[in-house]
Amino acid sequence: MEEYNPWWVGEEDPVYGDWRVSPVRWVPSVLRLFETKPYSLNFIVGPRQVGKTTAVKIYIHEILLRRMDPKAIFYYPCDELSDYKELGEVLDDYLSARKAWGIRSSYIFLDEITFVEEWWRALKSRIDRGAFKNDVIYVMGSASIELLRRKEMFPGRRGLGRDICFLPMDFSEYAEKFGNLTLKRGTLSDFENAMSANKLFSTRLTQLFQMFLKTGGFPVPIREYFERGKISALSIKTYLDWIRNDWARAGKSDKYMKEILTYILRARLSPISWLGITKETSINSPNTARSYVETLEDLFIVKVLNIISPDGRVLYRKNKKIHITDPFLYHVLSQYTGVRVLEEHIVESTVAAHVSRTHDTYYWRNGTEIDVVAVVNGEQLGIEVKWGPKRWRKPRHLKHLILLDEENIPLFLASISWTKE
Repeated sequence: MEEYNPWWVGEEDPVYGDWRVSPVRWVPSVLRLFETKPYSLNFIVGPRQVGKTTAVKIYIHEILLRRMDPKAIFYYPCDELSDYKELGEVLDDYLSARKAWGIRSSYIFLDEITFVEEWWRALKSRIDRGAFKNDVIYVMGSASIELLRRKEMFPGRRGLGRDICFLPMDFSEYAEKFGNLTLKRGTLSDFENAMSANKLFSTRLTQLFQMFLKTGGFPVPIREYFERGKISALSIKTYLDWIRNDWARAGKSDKYMKEILTYILRARLSPISWLGITKETSINSPNTARSYVETLEDLFIVKVLNIISPDGRVLYRKNKKIHITDPFLYHVLSQYTGVRVLEEHIVESTVAAHVSRTHDTYYWRNGTEIDVVAVVNGEQLGIEVKWGPKRWRKPRHLKHLILLDEENIPLFLASISWTKE
């Protein structure tokens, strides 16, 4: 147990050590959401290889170890445990040890917990008998879809706990970290002042956005690009292997998934239907097509936008716009499917994915079109993305509209806080 908690004996964790000496490193802004109080049961979810484990090690070394007894911090990777009984034994061993050490309150991190069969049973029984009444517990794993399903097993048992969605770095944070900029940030309902203040950095933001369209917000391609000037084929293959493993664990056929992703990329952000997918793939059922796309959304690979009517009704039966959530994932999936992707579509998806982090997000099309419609303070805000030549006509029903072009897209994305509290 102590091998996973080297701080108990005054040593540095190797993951944190690698991060500390890396020439390209940053402290994820999402760490501020880790600050919860006892008792709390927290779920950390997010896509593969986004840096969840590294973030936890940074949080332990940079924050927790500066204010508490090292033995009150317990981290355990659960990928070698087989079932809830073995997990229960690990937890009991730590609870017994900390009692002997005179520790009454702990921070407990359980990583890769979805490898453990019926893992929730080990936690639930000990929560019910008050074993963790003074503790802060973080449960996380690469299979976020499984974690999200199991939240329902803890009704009334989460205390002050929260769901922490750990997404790839957004462009605003990216620009600050790698452009050495101090940016003013607003919200979708109040961003004009921030854009005016940040306009001074427009040229630099445009340069950084071109980099962001290559690396996205994932740690490995970011480090490779800033260290070597390019992203290796090995990194792309590694990410592809991770996400293929995830949808296989979700019971999805690799053949069907490749066909669906090929169809999505070839659609080039035109609205599509579940029936349309079946006509262009070997999948026979629209319900099966829907379940595959829903799995991609649960894995944070795509974001599905429904159409919203002028009166605010969401038309779930109408065609959907399906966006890839990160520029780097576009490149990964392009290599996987063999479909060439256009920069203008990566840009529109980047805007849509950013907006969806903080607001319910839709689109509109009926004679006129709006790429993204966000519901802000109960009203519809239209966002139209023009990257290159594009004909467009404003819908009459939208009172609030943002028109983005090549010049102001980087400035807009850099001037808003995209972390949902």
